[in-house]
Formats: sequence, structure tokens, C-alpha cells
Amino acid sequence: MTTQGWPAGATIGGVAIPAVPDLARMRHERHLRLQEQLAAQDLAGLVLLGSSNVAFATGADLPGEDSGRAGLFRSVAIVVAGSEAPYLFTPYPDAAPSELTGPFLQGPLFPDLDEGIDDLVDAVSGLMSPGARLGVDEVTHPMMRALEHFELLDARSVLGPVKLTKTPDEISCIRMAQHLTEEAMESTRAILRPGIRQTDLSATFLRRVFELGATSNAIDPIWQVMPATKAAGPWTIHGDLAYPTATTDRILREGDVLWVDAGITYHGYASDYGRTWITSADPAPSDRQLSQFTRWRSVVDAALEILEPGVTALELGAAAIRANGGEKPWIEHFYLAHGIGTDSAEMPLIGTDLGSAFDESLVMQPGMVAVFEPVIWDDGAAGYRSEDVVVITDNGFVALSDARYDPFELVT
Repeated sequence: MTTQGWPAGATIGGVAIPAVPDLARMRHERHLRLQEQLAAQDLAGLVLLGSSNVAFATGADLPGEDSGRAGLFRSVAIVVAGSEAPYLFTPYPDAAPSELTGPFLQGPLFPDLDEGIDDLVDAVSGLMSPGARLGVDEVTHPMMRALEHFELLDARSVLGPVKLTKTPDEISCIRMAQHLTEEAMESTRAILRPGIRQTDLSATFLRRVFELGATSNAIDPIWQVMPATKAAGPWTIHGDLAYPTATTDRILREGDVLWVDAGITYHGYASDYGRTWITSADPAPSDRQLSQFTRWRSVVDAALEILEPGVTALELGAAAIRANGGEKPWIEHFYLAHGIGTDSAEMPLIGTDLGSAFDESLVMQPGMVAVFEPVIWDDGAAGYRSEDVVVITDNGFVALSDARYDPFELVT
């Protein structure tokens, strides 16, 4: 794994991607972009409950929690059109950035409770007039009853365009998150051998990644032992491969093929690590396994060969399919590639079941991040899966991940 700086000319909107993100500048630019979308869509503001959306809008480094619902003690963000800063209502004031002070940082609200909904209504009413058009990312039952005097719309119409392309500082955060994850994975792969448990791998990875500077863990690390056939897996009723399943204390055995997946966050931005490992004292892949890796590499390379601003998702998918002999090289109900940011999977989504019209309308732009994760599957011989993370720049793309593909790369 390398740690060299960005190649010359790696810019987004003419601005170089910094080696170290300017977090204050990043938060300010995100707020300005939210304000632009509020004005363009004639919305009075946003009321955000989802943890990743709250972190995006406010810059708060919130404790690790469920990405959709954080239970009763969740943080709430209110973004008001024309306001100089977002409003953060939180039980974790220490997680707020330094610029959120005074009225912009307040105690928690409880939008899930009838007993607490009046406080939320008071907060919204004190910032926006009755009848105002509000974007919301979640609507609890108490909110449905208590915010009836406001017009509630889907906040994705604002968040989607703002999150779709990243600023140079955001890209720097993702790159740092990816680097920390990959370095911790190097330490973890070094202990892989027959007789070790999945939980031993998780313990090693999580200890190491926090030693290196991760701010939270995003998902439970996955060390999925892949069956040789789809029929041998537990989730085959709908035709999918059996992936992923939760980490257990399962003992790993000689020859187990592991599909590895993990992600952490660095100042709110996620990483995404995916590789295929072989559990063995001498993990030399078979000829069949080497062939799978070579096919996977050719699929990714075919997409990367044409990746630049202006290329459509449809063109990228077609290039990947051609490289795989005309067969779609990804799992049904998944995708060739997905984006990453404050969520571990977000737009752009390339090769989904939304259809060719959607893919044709999705045009690559500078600042988009794509995680390519095709799958090569040979029923009877398991398969190969990895993830490569890239960012589209003004002139092409730059890799955000640089982990090796051992044991396959050692052989090839």
C-alpha cells in the first residue's frame, strides 16, 4: 500500500485535492451548497433526523449509531434558508464543531415521543413561519400530527444534488478514511490462518483502525465464508448469493474463501474496503481462482478505461458487460458501482435495477465518487469480489484505494 501524494493535475472544479482536509472550510462549503438548493427549490428549510444527514448538515462528529434511527437520543438538525449556520439540537454538545455556538447549538429534541414533540414544533415554529415548505428526511408519527401546519416534502430533493458531487476537502476525508481502513486491514490479513475465528479478525481490525485515527466504525466487519454454490448458501430463495452475514465466532478452516467487507468513518466520511482472501497456511490461489481474479480485473479496467466527466453510467455498465463476455458481472439487486460519502452507499449508483433509462441519464461529473464492486461467480467454485474506490476529476479519475489484492496479486 502506498501513501504518495495526489498526481499532478488531480483537481475538482480547478481546485487541487488537499492532502489534509480543511474541516472548517468543508463545513462552510456544504452549508452554502445546501442554501443554494433551498433557494432553487423554494424551501424554507430542512428538518433532518437521520444521523448521516445531521452530520452532513452540521459537521457534528456524532457517536457511532444506526444510520437510520438512533433511538430516543438522536440529534436533530434544522437548516433555515438564509441562515448563516445550521441549528444542531443534540444530547452530545461536545460533538459539535467550534463554530456552532449560541442559538445554533441547543439541547436535544425528542421527535419520536408525543411528550417531546411540542418542543420540536416550538423549535421549527421559532425559525420558520406556519405554512412554510420544509424538507424532511424522516417523519415520525408524532411529527405527522404536530407539524400539520407546515408543508412537508422529501429532503432528498435538496440532499441528493448536494451530496452527489464532493468538494476537494470531502474527497480528502474519504481518502483518509480509506487509507486508515486499508492499513488496518493489512494488519488483520497478517493474522489470517486456519483455526482463527471471525471475531478474532474483527477484534484486530477494530483495535488497529482506532489506533490509526478512525473516528467511528461504520459497519460490522464482514468475513463471509463463501459456499461453492448458490444452493449451499442460506439466502438463495431469491437467487442472490449468500452475502453478507453477520460476524460470528465461526472457526475458519483451510481453503475457506472469504469475501471481506468493512467501513469506518473519518470526520463523518465513510470508507469501503472489499477484497477476497483465502484462509490457508499457504494461501496460493488455484488456477480457477486466478482466472476469476483476472476476469474481475478486466471488468474494472474496462470501466476505468472510459471513466471521465461526461461518460454515462450506461456506458460504464456496457463496457463492464463486454469485458465479461456479455454477462452482467455483478450480483442481482446490487450494482456495478456505488457512491460513498457520509453514507457507505449513496449516489451515483451504476447498473442498478432502475433500468437503462436511469443509467443513461446519470452522467459522470468531477467530484463524484464511485466504488466499483463487480462479482465474478462460477457456480461450483465460489467466486471473486473486491472493491476499488475512485473519484472523477476534471480530467479523468484518481484512485482513492490502493490496497493490494493478495494473495492473488502475489501470484500475478
